[in-house]
Amino acid sequence: MPNLYIVSDNTLFKDDLIFQIGQYAPDFNVVETEAIVDIVIIDEKIDQISSYAVKYSYAPIFVLLKKGSEITEQKNLIKYVQKPFCLAKFINQLNSAINLAAGTQSGKLQFNQYELSPTGKEILNFRNNEVIKLTEKEVSILQYLYKIKDRIVSKAELLQEVWGYNPDVTTHTIETHIYRLRQKVENEDNTSQLIITEEGGYILKR
Repeated sequence: MPNLYIVSDNTLFKDDLIFQIGQYAPDFNVVETEAIVDIVIIDEKIDQISSYAVKYSYAPIFVLLKKGSEITEQKNLIKYVQKPFCLAKFINQLNSAINLAAGTQSGKLQFNQYELSPTGKEILNFRNNEVIKLTEKEVSILQYLYKIKDRIVSKAELLQEVWGYNPDVTTHTIETHIYRLRQKVENEDNTSQLIITEEGGYILKR
């Protein structure tokens, strides 16, 4: 059961959010201590983002912004949400964040002679010791495929888990991102294949 840690000075808002999560997302557990944390939710305390990002470098951080605040650029593990927000959509974002962060507590993911650094947004090819910089979405795609392991992941599933509910994103977007990722990372060596295209979707080569 994933643990949520909520940082807020607004007791009424915090208690209501805990109640709503308990009602509609019982798979999450809200903790009052910082001992074991899977997701951090920071309510408007922007000045505390850096300290929590350092302390929980592996954990997604959701920053809740005041109404009318300008949305800051989203980062791989730092997501900005403007209040008021749709609870169902927010819970979906929490679930997606857990999916993407699964297995990243060590900070690095290794597969098929590659080492992915989610926080560094780069991948190391052990064959030639080349380090390639990646975009946020490229990292998220690889993280999710890594989490799923040996099951084929459909384009629709990638859309939901990496992009969330975004009506402007289509399966063509997935195809383009994976094509560019392959072009960036793979070389002519057949063993260096990164992602395998299967009927119905994609799978990470192990």
